[in-house]
Amino acid sequence: MRPCHPARSAWALALVALAVAPPVALAETLALVGGTVVDTAERGRSEADIADAVVLIEGDEILAVGPRETVPIPSAALVIDTSGAFIVPGLTDGFAAINNQSYANAYLYSGITSIIAVSGGRRGELFATADPGPHLNLLEGMGRERAPLEEHLRAVETLAAQGIDIALLMYELTPDQLAAVTRRAEELGMGTIGELGLSTYAEGIAAGIDAFVHTTRYSLDLAPREMAQAVAEQPFSDDLESPKWIYYKWLTALSPWDQRLAEYAGLLGSSPVSLMPTFGLLYLDLPWAENPWEHPVARILRREDINNPADPETGVHDNDPAHQAAYSALARSELMIEEAYRRGGAVYLAGSGTDVWGTMPGISLQHELEALVRIGHTPREALACATSNFEATFASWGKVGQVRPGYRADVLVLDRDPRHDVGNLEAIRHVILAGELLDRRRLIADEAD
Repeated sequence: MRPCHPARSAWALALVALAVAPPVALAETLALVGGTVVDTAERGRSEADIADAVVLIEGDEILAVGPRETVPIPSAALVIDTSGAFIVPGLTDGFAAINNQSYANAYLYSGITSIIAVSGGRRGELFATADPGPHLNLLEGMGRERAPLEEHLRAVETLAAQGIDIALLMYELTPDQLAAVTRRAEELGMGTIGELGLSTYAEGIAAGIDAFVHTTRYSLDLAPREMAQAVAEQPFSDDLESPKWIYYKWLTALSPWDQRLAEYAGLLGSSPVSLMPTFGLLYLDLPWAENPWEHPVARILRREDINNPADPETGVHDNDPAHQAAYSALARSELMIEEAYRRGGAVYLAGSGTDVWGTMPGISLQHELEALVRIGHTPREALACATSNFEATFASWGKVGQVRPGYRADVLVLDRDPRHDVGNLEAIRHVILAGELLDRRRLIADEAD
């Protein structure tokens, strides 16, 4: 992982946020005292929480974590009283664009301290100079076109030389090429995410791919092979008569009791691969969707920056009736299919898909977490999908996603308990980014403020 570390702000801003008088000297250690540290280990199945805890942060690293009586607080530390609060790792959005400073602020305000950054096409160009901004783990696709193996291997090596952290392995890679490319990416220290076509996802598992993205893509193995291959030839058409939509309609008609679904769920659950559904792409097509423009973060976002945004007045897309019915049916089908995969034991990562199809920075990851709970995760397990599961999935990820000594100091302090309601991840009191206490209010302030 090659994080893009933001510049550290002056401690005076942090102290303004804490509403205390600025000291003469600056503290080298930050101490969070009195809160409950929420455990996110073991895919959210561990419950080794620490009540009345002390978390010591020095530089960009967590120095110590433990009960108050066991962790001495340095006399020169800047102490933040977190009594009654809950301390969790900063969140990761595993598939998201960052196009400008407003996007960066929206992520940070929402507690997202890292993203796997997707750019190009409908998502626009990468804005890599945000200050402040989340840590960036760069993703780039390869295998969009058919080519000899040697050419695909050179493409992976070029991506690694450019500092790309994760290779998105795409539709035109054949099974033998997929295995060789995945192996080379691993040798170069890169993670891999599959969005396959000519290769099956079963072959992707055999090749050792780290994760798959998009429910509709990695569910292609459920469909007849000729249907899947037709989608690989034309994967992005919005024509309801296109191969993609013929497959989508087939997927929508799939019964939850279909034996193919149960068998594939078992394969996914018994493999080490992680799934990233990107439910957010169809969130607006669900009956319980709320208008994202009414979220506090939306005040700093521009409609023209977002691909196919929701109407600010209605909160929905302006689709014709046929397309709207098709999208709504597909959205409900995705939830049913993912519920089967989760029951089969599949591991999940949270990725919003921002900013395609009306997904929005910061806002849409919360929708993703809510959907993960709908398919059967506990709130703690959903939290792990946006934190510790990334470290477990990508071998080169580094020590992130847990509040433990030696881990990067990306930390949220919450006013409400996320173990009971994943929506409480929005009740943020403080955001700490690589050891820096941010002034959260200023992140979404406008000039009038």
